[in-house]
Amino acid sequence: MNRKKIILFICLLGVGIGLFFVFRFYQIFFWSNTTFENEYSYIFIDSDDTIDSLKIELNSLLKSTVDFDIAAEKKGYTKRILPGKYRIIKGMGNNQIINILRSERLATRVVFNNQERLEDLVGRLSIQIEADSLELLTAFQDSIFLADNGFNKKNALTMYIPNSYDVFWDITPADFRKRMLDYHDLFWDEKRIAKARALKLNQKEVYILASIIQKESVQLKEQNRIAGVYLNRLKIGMKLQADPTVIFALKNETNDFRRIIKRVLYKDLGFKSLFNTYLYSGLPPGPITMPDISAIDAVLNSEEHDYLYFVASPLKPGYHLFAKNLKENNKNKKVYTRWLRKQKIYR
Repeated sequence: MNRKKIILFICLLGVGIGLFFVFRFYQIFFWSNTTFENEYSYIFIDSDDTIDSLKIELNSLLKSTVDFDIAAEKKGYTKRILPGKYRIIKGMGNNQIINILRSERLATRVVFNNQERLEDLVGRLSIQIEADSLELLTAFQDSIFLADNGFNKKNALTMYIPNSYDVFWDITPADFRKRMLDYHDLFWDEKRIAKARALKLNQKEVYILASIIQKESVQLKEQNRIAGVYLNRLKIGMKLQADPTVIFALKNETNDFRRIIKRVLYKDLGFKSLFNTYLYSGLPPGPITMPDISAIDAVLNSEEHDYLYFVASPLKPGYHLFAKNLKENNKNKKVYTRWLRKQKIYR
């Protein structure tokens, strides 16, 4: 009798142990291991991440990183962690999560516009992809790459067309740079190139002029007219005399692009810089900001008129008063100057 009880006990113990292991197996691999309340959550895995650093990142998303670690080890994931952006859906078990981390890398959307310099651009990009700003800047300013593709450090920004782009999180700076060059070439199609040639400008010159227009006005209704003013000046050999180029020159000299300059003073007009279009004829050697596509197209589709001057309108902020001769412009300028003084804007 005692022998039968012992055998029964051993059998029950074996069944219990078996059930426990079955339970743990399903718990580790198939039971929900997510803690977040949203429908899904994103995780970004860097190129140098290990299973330990990955568990730290997953700690706030998973109920048990211990169970995740066990499942990852059993499935061989710890030996080959793939960098990238991934989406984990609420209620997933470790088996599903690991399968996603193995094979369902997502593109991340990169957006940039209105960056004044390459330094600003790489700062914006570094918070959207894995590469840091120094790695990006080094690649973007590489003299061999620039020379091979017809750019230099002063006009390198003209290669970057503001838009949104889908790239992988771990894209290398060199690959991102190549991607931007490819899009630049697609953007400058035969139609746009033909329009630029009709204006006797190349792509970089259109971009540079567009950057000045971007700083002059964000009003789409006026950008074509302002473009016409500057093109009229270029045609007759008149200096552009664009205030935004002076502001850029002053900021560039001190490398202080956070400085706010609302008013260009007479003494600033003689500031020695190739970007100062009061001092030097023609276009500056590079853009003073990254223009919107609307500003680029405003140059290519500029308004034909006889205006040679314009000044900000005090009665309609964001817009301008246009003039065909200096006498008309001086009259408009006096009105604007009085308004500046009334507003106590001295710098």
